[in-house]
Amino acid sequence: MKNNTQEPIYLRDYQVPDYLINTVDLQFELTEEFTVVTSALVVHGNPAAIQPKQDLILHGEALELIAIQLNGKALSEQQYQLKDDTLIILNVPKQFTLEIKTRIKPQENTALSGLYKSCGNFCTQCEAHGFRRITYFLDRPDVMSRFTTSIIADEIKYPVLLSNGNLVFAEKRADGKHMVKWEDPFKKPCYLFALVGGDLECVEDYFITQSGRKVILKIYVEKGNRDKSAHAMTAVKKAMRWDEENFGREYDLDIYMIVAVSDFNMGAMENKGLNIFNTQYILAKPETATDLDYIHIESVIAHEYFHNWTGNRITCRDWFQLSLKEGLTIFRDQSFTADTTSKTVARIHDVKDLRNNQFPEDAGPLAHPVRPDAVIEINNFYTATVYNKGAEVIRMQQTILGHDTFRKAMDLYFTRHDGQAVTIEDFVRTMEDTSGLDLAQFRLWYSQAGTPILTIHDEYDANKQEYALHIKQSCPATPGQAHKKPFHIPVKVGLLARDGKELAHDLLQVKKEVEVFHFKNIPVKPIPSILRGFSAPVKVNYAYTDADLQLLMQHDTDLFNRWEAGQQYALHLILRLTKDFRANKPLHIPTQYFSALQHLLLNLQHDKWLLTEMLILPTEKYIAEQMAVIDVEAIHHVREFVLVEIAKQLKNHFLDLYEKNNTTLPYEFNMHDMGLRQLKNICLSYLMLLGDKTIYANFGMRQFHSALNNNMTDTMAALACLVNIEAPERELALNEFYNQWQHDALVVDKWFALQATAKLPMTLNHIKQLLHHPAFDLKNPNKVYALIGSFGQRNPHCFHIANGEGYQFLTDIVLQLDRFNPQMAARMVKPFSEWRRYDSGRQHLMRQELERMLNTQTLSKDVFEIVSKSLKKHEVTV
Repeated sequence: MKNNTQEPIYLRDYQVPDYLINTVDLQFELTEEFTVVTSALVVHGNPAAIQPKQDLILHGEALELIAIQLNGKALSEQQYQLKDDTLIILNVPKQFTLEIKTRIKPQENTALSGLYKSCGNFCTQCEAHGFRRITYFLDRPDVMSRFTTSIIADEIKYPVLLSNGNLVFAEKRADGKHMVKWEDPFKKPCYLFALVGGDLECVEDYFITQSGRKVILKIYVEKGNRDKSAHAMTAVKKAMRWDEENFGREYDLDIYMIVAVSDFNMGAMENKGLNIFNTQYILAKPETATDLDYIHIESVIAHEYFHNWTGNRITCRDWFQLSLKEGLTIFRDQSFTADTTSKTVARIHDVKDLRNNQFPEDAGPLAHPVRPDAVIEINNFYTATVYNKGAEVIRMQQTILGHDTFRKAMDLYFTRHDGQAVTIEDFVRTMEDTSGLDLAQFRLWYSQAGTPILTIHDEYDANKQEYALHIKQSCPATPGQAHKKPFHIPVKVGLLARDGKELAHDLLQVKKEVEVFHFKNIPVKPIPSILRGFSAPVKVNYAYTDADLQLLMQHDTDLFNRWEAGQQYALHLILRLTKDFRANKPLHIPTQYFSALQHLLLNLQHDKWLLTEMLILPTEKYIAEQMAVIDVEAIHHVREFVLVEIAKQLKNHFLDLYEKNNTTLPYEFNMHDMGLRQLKNICLSYLMLLGDKTIYANFGMRQFHSALNNNMTDTMAALACLVNIEAPERELALNEFYNQWQHDALVVDKWFALQATAKLPMTLNHIKQLLHHPAFDLKNPNKVYALIGSFGQRNPHCFHIANGEGYQFLTDIVLQLDRFNPQMAARMVKPFSEWRRYDSGRQHLMRQELERMLNTQTLSKDVFEIVSKSLKKHEVTV
């Protein structure tokens, strides 16, 4: 099929399936040459189907059909039709059994979808459409069945054989093989099917549920990684207890298993009772994992575990409802992380992710609603909008209903829809039925794309002691949606006096295009603290002065908004300086800005992690989002200038804090020690920007050597500084790091990523050389994300080099990847999607590369969808 004939599927065309599959009995015979899959299906007509077809149409991909039997009788070739991606069984009865035998070659499955091999072990990834690469099936989430899985394999090569549910049978056979049988008592769609066969090590523990049941916990890892599994096991138990206490959800099987594999397109997968994880979200010990790795492992483990209820027990009716499970579960794992680390810093990280990834998506050609209207390839909709903005939409409902009422609504959701495949309307209806609120307008968050903008001005009547906030909402045009209806936006607001005293606070419900909110008995004109806790995923335009922002930084009782004020202060400063830079004017930073930072350094040391976040400037990517035409050189030059000036002005404070927090105690993962490390390392990053490279390079090398064998957090912090200086220490540290950790794949990924994000002019040449490094493998997603993904998405200064060399490089890589792993290739293309935001020269160069991809005859539909949408003309307003 030619690329330009790819047709989208529309939400409006959804119809219930003509047939349902009550039970699925699978048998896998795993061998080195191929795998034979036998499926026995009990099928019946769907009573909800309006005009059911008499033919059963099954999905299939890259399968060799061996045999078909209907009700025990082999079908002739006249009784079925076999096409590239479907098997049509003609004129079937209303109820029947269907047995299909297929042959597949997992060892040749480089797409890593369906059944494939990773480091010699068999494993599966069936979301979204991987199951059709295993056997012919009704591969859609609203077909829920009870699965029984038998696996036969060589006992020596594959001693571990796993699938969903509970183990009900195991035997050794005379031919050196063994067989196991797993039974899942709960109905599930086929995308939640999982199988693992391999020679793996196991860490075992148990958990006692709130009702007193004992659940066996098992984490399987590749040999040699057992010592890196303890943190993951602790995280599982922490997540299980948290879900019981906060949502009343108890685990429902006798055993809960996790398998960590090295080759995985995603972070992890929530298959019922058998979660399959990318190794980077399981393996950790102080020598190999950073503080943020430890937190991410807890978060991802919690996310996949929480899916047991929000995704498995209750799943989505169709893939357009994807945020029903992903946005909701992201909200749940974010809440878990906030409760188990720092609420403020966790919220800061959530918002940073949203602004750096989802806001640009909302402002570009790939913008789509939380529930998309149409898809060509569903894998392309595992996006920041569906996940992160979807989570914000859930959070807004919690804000509007209140915490207690929201919890009652969630209880109703679990009770009402257990065992069902449902829609976003079903979820919101439980919110309405519990609260008595009408959320019809709120539903627009699911159907309208784009980031709303709140333009706010105020007025104060000293005689009446009355203060008014005027709020106007708007939303830019997005592809297919030129005009937007007003959203229902919850806006948390506080009012502060000039001495920092809080005068009032309220939750404002903005529903109209223009609204005015009055506050009485306000004795002085206040400074508004707007959108506290980031109560809605919107942009705010309010004419804060630098003095206003400085006061909020120092006194706002909402700690998130203290951080936000600091970000806005820095952002205003940088944007002013970029204008001076373009006008060839000298760059100057007002002393008040340094005074504001000095106040933080002196007065916020009791919350070291928050202090660290307040010392981090907005990213180049976020700064770029504020410009009508992105000026790559100005953003980079000015941001670096500000960093250096901060280092110069506050050097003594950074030196003092570095020494005070530079503990040599053994690594422990706890909030106190993490605060020490984070503050110490941000101080080091500033100190190493100072002009005397010899002195401060020695600082970095000293920390690097002292931490290299026992503390990856401090090692990586030092190496991240050293990799950005043009000095002999750079190569020495990079070589020492690799020599120390060359046999640990995940640590080598960190080494690749640091070099890919280096600010130095020769970065792209280094990346090209690293493609030929013996540790790099283009077929391994982790390696590609570390080296290529980091360069394209986290190094805008080097990627957007004016001669277009970065664009040509990325296109070459995408076209190579697309030949064997389209999902991975499509993820690499996204930096091109904002090409219209740049100057005319860069626009021309990026467009050339997009057209080069589009004109490739063998282009996958995954990449085609991203490229064609990026090139399509549409109205986008910044």
